[in-house]
Amino acid sequence: MASGNESGDHWEALPFGELGVERLYAIMALRQAVFVVEQNCAYLDCDGIDTVAWHLFCRRGETLLAYQRCLPPGTPYRESSIGRIIVPEAGRGRGLGRDLVRRGIAFNRERWPGHAIRIGAQARLTAFYESLGFMVDGAVYDEDGIDHIPMVLPA
Repeated sequence: MASGNESGDHWEALPFGELGVERLYAIMALRQAVFVVEQNCAYLDCDGIDTVAWHLFCRRGETLLAYQRCLPPGTPYRESSIGRIIVPEAGRGRGLGRDLVRRGIAFNRERWPGHAIRIGAQARLTAFYESLGFMVDGAVYDEDGIDHIPMVLPA
């Protein structure tokens, strides 16, 4: 799945095996820059499920402007899921976060129809995810020093 638009942004969704080393390197560097450095959170990003994920991202030229991974049901939740949702500083303020999540929802619905979508959202973003149809589905919990909340988008 690939698409572009008049701004020069290019969207793609690729399985792990089709990323290639350059894209994979850029994705992992982005995840480290935002989740480890910017959010000051030491955690093990390589969690063993990237290989079964579809990686959905937007780039302009070689610059990644948005990224998330889309996971099949059973990995790690009973439902399908989206996660590692990132818009780095270079892409912020343009509505890319909302576009990214909407594209992730559409991808999961098409790829795994009939399945709800579960996320572990940063608690400070609850209203953002609720505006996209997600509902809180549990209590706030600490994940690597950041408050998170389970949310689900019904099938």
